Amino acid sequence: MPFQTRYVYTAAMDVEPDKEALFEEIYDTEHIPTLIKVPGIVAVTRFKREDLTFIMNGERMSVTVADEPKYSAMYEIESPDVLVSDAWADAVDQGRWPGEVRPYTSNRRPTLRRVVFSAP
Repeated sequence: MPFQTRYVYTAAMDVEPDKEALFEEIYDTEHIPTLIKVPGIVAVTRFKREDLTFIMNGERMSVTVADEPKYSAMYEIESPDVLVSDAWADAVDQGRWPGEVRPYTSNRRPTLRRVVFSAP
């Protein structure tokens, strides 16, 4: 499915293994539902890194990237201004996320990307 916006913000991170279940629960039931209400956020998709095997030039290749964060979320946003808005600032610090999840995350890698092409 093509992107609906011209910008994508990603938040990638690792979480301490003993906090993963809590991380998953709070991310899906509190954090994303709060952030999706911020004006300018159109869609959110979460990902979990998997090992990769593919074929290129007739050669089977396997990739395990140990230093890449295990979890990531992709936010389709209308403008980079969304990320500095009062609504965003309020939303990222609501609920249990700041106290019960954020302290147990590491290897955080936020990125902003401008969509240059998208096709179905």
